[in-house]
Amino acid sequence: MAFIADALGRIKPSPTIAVTSKAAELRAAGKDVIGLGAGEPDFDTIDYVKEAGIKAIRDGQTKYTAADGTPELKDAICQKFKRDNDLDYKRENISVNCGGKHTIFNALIATLNPGDEVIIPTPYWVSYPDMTLLAGGTPVFVEATIDTGFKITAAQLDAAITPKTKWIILNSPSNPSGAAYTYDEMKALTDVVLKHPHVWIFADDIYEHIIYDNFKFHTPAQVEPKLKDRTLTMNGVAKAYAMTGWRIGFAGGPVELINAMRKVQSQSTSNPCSISQVAAVAALTGPQGYLKERAAEFQKRRDMVVSMINDVPGLSCPTPEGAFYVYPSCAELIGKKTPDGKVIETDLDVSTYLLESVGVAVVHGEAFGLSPHFRISYATSEDVLKEACGRIKKACEALS
Repeated sequence: MAFIADALGRIKPSPTIAVTSKAAELRAAGKDVIGLGAGEPDFDTIDYVKEAGIKAIRDGQTKYTAADGTPELKDAICQKFKRDNDLDYKRENISVNCGGKHTIFNALIATLNPGDEVIIPTPYWVSYPDMTLLAGGTPVFVEATIDTGFKITAAQLDAAITPKTKWIILNSPSNPSGAAYTYDEMKALTDVVLKHPHVWIFADDIYEHIIYDNFKFHTPAQVEPKLKDRTLTMNGVAKAYAMTGWRIGFAGGPVELINAMRKVQSQSTSNPCSISQVAAVAALTGPQGYLKERAAEFQKRRDMVVSMINDVPGLSCPTPEGAFYVYPSCAELIGKKTPDGKVIETDLDVSTYLLESVGVAVVHGEAFGLSPHFRISYATSEDVLKEACGRIKKACEALS
């Protein structure tokens, strides 16, 4: 349709949202479907955060705020960065947005010119390439395979950088693989970026608090302070604090970049929800101990899912360091036939087969830029996960 902008032809709808929606549609039609596609904790927002939001409504804190966040929330974010990451920021270094996705979008729209390159390790969160394309940039993919623990090396990064490179996006722990960079691995990457003064780092730390086995989280600007002035450190309350629907993301970075992001936001969404901002202050400044308790619960689920998936013929599932996903390889299923004679040719075929034959919705690996794999979210109950993994095993055993 000629009326629609050409830019929309460069992107596609979010595959993860599509899978979640498809599962919901099938359930509404009476089908027995287990959805393992959503990147959303099944825990509820903790009560004292809810109460802060309710009080904000009762106190009339329902008006516009500053476009990129209230002073109170910016102060709370500064405290968070100091407490958790040993990063010193002031209010003018902070951007508050309508979710972490909005933070990324603002940053790319504010900085990319046609031809600018964004280095994106694969497997990647589905929105990175499309946001880059929508902003006029060019995604440059660096493949991290199951053999490297889904993490790129310093040599790979160095080889990918060109005079046109503007950003490298580092998501640790990762969606979809759960892989997280150790201090030494992150230091090797930041050493490369130090050599290239035109390259900036976008650190997507949204799964920072969901880590396992005594893993120590480190963000790039913390590992290499010399890069702080060309790093945007993004986080939010969605994942760790189970506040996905509250829609609050935030970032710390150089004033010039933060001002540019504010300009974009002032002419698009304007301020994030005033009530959600009050709740986010409570989340960031209140008791933090339950974050580790919830991570421990996720770890139990991870261990069960990894064990059960590795017991499935044709699947191989590494143990992730963080987040709430596993990203098993289904390479051994390619070429096999379903009971009705259809040949499995791609990981999309695998995910379609699992949905249609046993009612388990997963996201195919092609959506994340690395095949043949699929992503399972274990942000649901152990009983549901046990049933889902059992169904997956049954379906795979039926292949010939």
